[in-house]
Amino acid sequence: MISDLGLTGIDHPAIAVANVDKMAAWYCDVLGYVKYYRHEKPVWMLRAPDGSLLEVMPIDDTARPDRTTWTPGWSHLALRVNDMEQAIVHLDNHNITWTSDLIDAIGGGRVRAFADPEGNMWQVVERIIS
Repeated sequence: MISDLGLTGIDHPAIAVANVDKMAAWYCDVLGYVKYYRHEKPVWMLRAPDGSLLEVMPIDDTARPDRTTWTPGWSHLALRVNDMEQAIVHLDNHNITWTSDLIDAIGGGRVRAFADPEGNMWQVVERIIS
């Protein structure tokens, strides 16, 4: 039973990258995270403006599989924004690679997908929930 678990929400997703320090800096500079804690492994815990965390950890020797949004397993991380046009301009100014057009979001709102410098899949979502 879910209530017996005491679930309060998601603590953090984790992303494995080739260059932990470089990508942590990129997530801070471009996406608005702040550096919260660094472990010697090296692993960074980053904090978003809403208090949610993102773990940035080193990759292992496993080859990166080809992925689409619909590939089994975790797919992408969607970041909620207040103003889609402002978010698009900001990300354009940082020369990100868009991987989709602006489309309707499932459940209401608008969404657009992009890739970080290492090819990880992200989305920005402007929600319109009634």
